[in-house]
Amino acid sequence: MSALTAVLYGALIVYLGGWYLDLWFGNFALLLLILSVVTGLYWVAEKWRFKPRREAAARTLEAQDAARRTELSKLGIDKVDGDIAAAREQLLRQPWWLDWTAGLFPVIIVVFVMRSFLFEPFKIPSGSMIPTLQVGDLILVNKFHYGVRLPVIDKKIIANHDVARGDVVVFRYPVDPRLDYIKRVIGVPGDEVSYLNAQLKINGQPVPTQALGDAYDDESMRYMAQFSEKIGPVEHSIQRRPQVLPFNVDAPRQFPFRENCRYSIEGFVCKVPAGHYFMMGDNRDNSEDSRYWGFVPDENIVGRAFFVWMNFRNPGRIGGFQ
Repeated sequence: MSALTAVLYGALIVYLGGWYLDLWFGNFALLLLILSVVTGLYWVAEKWRFKPRREAAARTLEAQDAARRTELSKLGIDKVDGDIAAAREQLLRQPWWLDWTAGLFPVIIVVFVMRSFLFEPFKIPSGSMIPTLQVGDLILVNKFHYGVRLPVIDKKIIANHDVARGDVVVFRYPVDPRLDYIKRVIGVPGDEVSYLNAQLKINGQPVPTQALGDAYDDESMRYMAQFSEKIGPVEHSIQRRPQVLPFNVDAPRQFPFRENCRYSIEGFVCKVPAGHYFMMGDNRDNSEDSRYWGFVPDENIVGRAFFVWMNFRNPGRIGGFQ
């Protein structure tokens, strides 16, 4: 078993090393599932096979020692050298290959359950959600807010809240589902979303906005115009660069249900299909979102982002957000 464990750990190191060096793309959810199963098997084997064997060996040692002392006592020898405590402890000690498998199972299974069904941490890699979220923010995502999904295959088995306009959502990028994106929900199934001359409308109604003045953007190293925007019940901030055209008509790609969208030099109008959502970043002139790569299917939804738990460059950002 020690040789098998060494081989398994070697495979894990190769997998993680290749992932770190970008030789292949890793799947952390699948890795956690495999680790949970493998260490769980070791844990069961330890509980019902290996540990009872070690305890039986220790009892045999104790019985043999007691028998020897009895025989010597019959011969009149009451003082017997030798202490079996160290030998007994050695027999009961868990070998390294169980310590690093069965011993880790409780920790791994807790992480797997929490990450799969409760909360998952993410790091904001780009500035597409500025000013709501900054580059380097470490956020928590509520994975049960929209329902319970089976890990790895992401099949929803229990429904909860519906995805709502204004929610900040983490989802698997439709173009490459191996990547996680974060944007704000602008349109839900059946909505007509338009963005013409930098004016956002949902079902023909302009989204209320109010100018907040200019603010310096560290990422672009320039001043940006900021606005308060209200989508549904959610009031949040966005930023724009007024001197930039609000939309590049040549940028949209081919994507499923593209026929639901009409593009022009002024912008676009899109009808959100059933089972899909329209996403946009709060950094409106620096966000690649549904305007360019299309709608997000419901099965791609990971969860609702709600809390910044750390930003090492700016710890003052810790807290909830809209």
